[in-house]
Parts: sequence; structure tokens; C-alpha cells
Amino acid sequence: MARNEERDLLRQTVAALVEKHAAPEAVRAAMESERGYDETLWQVLCEQVGAAALVVPEELGGAGGELGDAAVVLEELGKALVPTPLLGTVLAELALLAGPEPDATALEQLAEGGAIGAVVFDTDYAVNGDLVGAGDVVVGTDGDQLTRWTSFTAEPVATMDPTRRLGRVTAEQTAPIGADPGIADCAAILLAAEQIGAATRCLDLTVQYTKDRVQFGRPIGSFQALKHRMADLYVAVSAARAVIDDAIAEPSATSAALARVVASEAFSKVAGEAVQLHGGIAITWESDIQLYFKRAHGSSQLLGQPAEHLRRLQAEVF
Repeated sequence: MARNEERDLLRQTVAALVEKHAAPEAVRAAMESERGYDETLWQVLCEQVGAAALVVPEELGGAGGELGDAAVVLEELGKALVPTPLLGTVLAELALLAGPEPDATALEQLAEGGAIGAVVFDTDYAVNGDLVGAGDVVVGTDGDQLTRWTSFTAEPVATMDPTRRLGRVTAEQTAPIGADPGIADCAAILLAAEQIGAATRCLDLTVQYTKDRVQFGRPIGSFQALKHRMADLYVAVSAARAVIDDAIAEPSATSAALARVVASEAFSKVAGEAVQLHGGIAITWESDIQLYFKRAHGSSQLLGQPAEHLRRLQAEVF
């Protein structure tokens, strides 16, 4: 089976699981739970899809996949804002694999979903704020060297986005892993994939609402001005997806920075317009649009603001 066909099948499988197990009510229950995600769904994703095993080589208990495989899963999860520890776990696996002698036991636990992972990027904040198990894996990077945090403390941090837990992680004992091959770039590409998934669903929800909402005796989506606005959003999402697809196909510091910038801009634009087009209902707790709005702005601040990535790109040009 060709790689594209495999990824299409992977996408369909994850989408079906999300539809079955992660309806809006289930997402709200998960984000308000003790750990911040549905532990049963996480096990289903690990056991039936092998979501946490995708980037781990087969000889170490994984599926032997690529970064793009993990991106497909994160995009589908992003569409429904499903809270899971996948992003941090995949990054921790990539970091461990960068060492000359990867910790096979830790990788196997991560791949099975028995432990979750997190990577701390030269600050004390990490995705996956509820690291509580003794087997959980934390890796720190200063951009040059990776270190395994063999002993650490973690406490949740209050955030605007209730669908993504962040934590303040403090190292107590560390051990060197080796040179950092560009984990931050992998993180940027994976996060961009998740963002474009959420932006796509947010736009779909908005288009559907304008078809259903009747004002002055006709659906508001039939008004020319709103058609133009939604067409602009479609172009923004489609253009961003093309850039992200290129980054997945050819990962680099430049393509990762571009992906993060366009994904953040597209998602923030769509979420902002979704609030406007839904009207006052969008900012009520009952509406899912407010969750997309919070995810859009929370994600744009994660792993470096778009302005920081732009400065990196400018430095390459000028």
C-alpha cells in the first residue's frame, strides 16, 4: 500500500473514533476531568490506532512511521479539539530517538500509551500539564542539547484554553541524551497540523450556521457580504494547508517556521470571524465556538509566538 493510501486509511480510522468517542459533550467532560483528557479514548487510540507508536521504529516496539503520520492523527484530533497527551508524547519519543542509545524501555512504554511524554523548550512550561506517573518521560532542550529529566516535579498551570493542559515542570535530576536534531521544528510542524485541523472544522461549523440561521426571511449565508467573508476564510485555510503539507513533506527550520506562522494566522482569523458570524451566542459557554477561539489564541502563543518565527525567517532573507 502506498504511503498516501496508508495515511488516508489512518485519517479515516481516527476520524471514525473521534466521531464515536469525542462528541462535543465528551470533549467537555474530558477537559474538566482530573487529568484533562479521556483516558479511555487515549487507550483506544494507542491500542487500535497505535497513535503513540507511529514515530517509533519497529525494532523498538513502534510502527516505524514518519512525522507526517503523527501529523495526520493530530489534525483529526484537532478538528474536534480532543484533549490528548499525543503531541507531548510524540515529541518526547523523537527526543529519545535522537540519542546514540535510545532508552528502549521508555520508548516501549510511550508507544503503548502506558506513559506519557513532554518536552520542555528552554522554559519551565510543557504541554501535558498532568505528568503524575513515575514512568512519565520529560525531556528538556536548550536548542542545542537534549537532557532526560530523570527526576522532576510538575504542577498544572491555569490557561485560557481549557482543552489543552500545560504544566510548570522543574528538573531535579537530569541525564544527557545528545545533540538536539531540531525537536522544536518537529513541534512546530505537528502543532501547525493540529491548528489547521481545528481551523477547518471551525470554518465548517460557521458555514453550516450561516445556512441554518434565518434573518429577514432568508438564511444569512445567502447574503453576498457574508459569502465573500467565508470565501476569504476558505482561501486562508487552503493556503495555510498547502504550506503545512510542504513542511510535513520536507521538514526544516524554515518550513517549520512558515507552517507555524500561516497556521496561527489562519486559525486566529477563522476563529475571530466565527465569533462575528455566530453573533452573541458564540461567546456563551454553551457554544463550541468559544472553545475554538480559545484554542486558536492559546495555540498561537505556544512554542513561540508567530512574530518570533517571522523574525527567524527575516534573518534568513536580510
